[in-house]
Amino acid sequence: LRGPWPTKPGRPLMMTRSDEDRDLGWDAWGTWSECSRTCGGGASYSLRRCLNGGSCVGKNIRYRTCSNMECPAESGDFRAQQCSAHNDIKYQGVTYEWFPSPYDPSAPCALHCQAKGRSLTVELAPKVLDGTRCRADAYDMCISGACQEVGCDRQLASGAREDNCGVCGGDGSTCRLVRGQALPHLTPEQSIKTVLDMPIGSRFLRLNAKGPDIIVIEAVSLQGRKEETTLVSSGSYVIGNTSLDFQRGTDRQTLRTHGPLNADYIIKMKYGGSKDTVVQFLFYQPIRYQWRETDFFPCSVSCGGGYQLNSAECTDIRSNQTLPEHHCNSYPENTKPTPKLKECNMDPCPESDGFKEVMPYDHFQPLPRWEQGPWTQCSVSCGEGGGGWQDRSVMCVEEDTHGQFSQVEEWKCTHSPRPTTRQTCNTFACPQWVAMDWSQCTVTCGRGLRYRVVLCIDHRGQHIGGCEASLKPHVKEDCLVPIACHKPRESLPVEAKVPWLKQAHELEEQHTATEEPT
Repeated sequence: LRGPWPTKPGRPLMMTRSDEDRDLGWDAWGTWSECSRTCGGGASYSLRRCLNGGSCVGKNIRYRTCSNMECPAESGDFRAQQCSAHNDIKYQGVTYEWFPSPYDPSAPCALHCQAKGRSLTVELAPKVLDGTRCRADAYDMCISGACQEVGCDRQLASGAREDNCGVCGGDGSTCRLVRGQALPHLTPEQSIKTVLDMPIGSRFLRLNAKGPDIIVIEAVSLQGRKEETTLVSSGSYVIGNTSLDFQRGTDRQTLRTHGPLNADYIIKMKYGGSKDTVVQFLFYQPIRYQWRETDFFPCSVSCGGGYQLNSAECTDIRSNQTLPEHHCNSYPENTKPTPKLKECNMDPCPESDGFKEVMPYDHFQPLPRWEQGPWTQCSVSCGEGGGGWQDRSVMCVEEDTHGQFSQVEEWKCTHSPRPTTRQTCNTFACPQWVAMDWSQCTVTCGRGLRYRVVLCIDHRGQHIGGCEASLKPHVKEDCLVPIACHKPRESLPVEAKVPWLKQAHELEEQHTATEEPT
């Protein structure tokens, strides 16, 4: 890569006519306010003045998210903090310990709190603080008392969504759907059986059990700590640090969890009656070995404009350890991320010995590139068994400022595909013997000879050599004309006559020597 470094052109500001009309009469937007929260996702606002006597079209305030890093676990839920702030304030002459009431879709941004140990639910404030989640299982946040849509990228109205694997903007390649059915056939003698193993990180479990048997869940943490829970009554459970919902009817049980599971789940069925229980389930199971992008490698130069690349490494998501690449390649869903490339150290190089080193913007050190050696000779000359193969050497080389090339680490070339080092060759069919039609018999009665031309033909239909001599079909054979001969027999056979003998020898010798047709 020579010449100017490829720069990203600035995206032009696209404005429709209505956008221009809407901004007429407004002053410029002011600076952004301080964030409403220091962590966990808050809101910041910016204001502008109407210079048109109050008749401007549009809003004078805009919002954006801020402080999107997660809060420490010990800080607790933001809505719960706002409820507990009223613990020392008397309500109708009595103090209560308050905690958030269940989600109310009709008023998600009002501070509804419930008194501990009581059925009392009260609206303690018409608006929660900016940045409070509208509900626990979404990023949507309350701003100025209204629920605003927030994408999984934590940006307002971005529309970004998590895939079924929990990856924001992902393509579903880091997990796979598992679905099935189990029929435990329990008896009083064999009263419990495992019906499903779900690894940590699994999501969206839906399990239905029709029959009298009882669901038992054993949760095993990564540290090996076990916790077993028998699901008897309907309600919400926290098992293995994961919330799930269980509903039990007269003959049907339903188990649901959004996930991800924070422990391995071993789901068992326990004998509950003589009738068989049918268990149906589906969930998304994480692919254990996944590609993870690395940090960017060091810059290729210390000054004057260079580049740096990142790569991807195969990771065991359970142990967070890096493994050889073949673990990730064994999953067809897994696609290795393409290496990213960015500019770095763009500042000019400092002066040296009184002379300034000139490094104009349009002349940067070229990127490393793949250099290929010549292909070796093909292992076969033609295509028995699908042809042969040939190899070549491939190395990553870098050119210095003096035009000298040297071999460097291969990761420096991963911005472009690595050339293949082996290819098939000579896949065409080998030459074969081809026999032409037989001539007429050399006599008109009785026993004689007949001849044919046999050629060595290649895959293009041309006459060449190279056919196996031992496999060559014969070019002469006896023939019999079923007509009685009344003339006296001659002492010499017909092939001993000069014309026939000469012709036969010419055909045989010329064809055998040169494989050319006669």
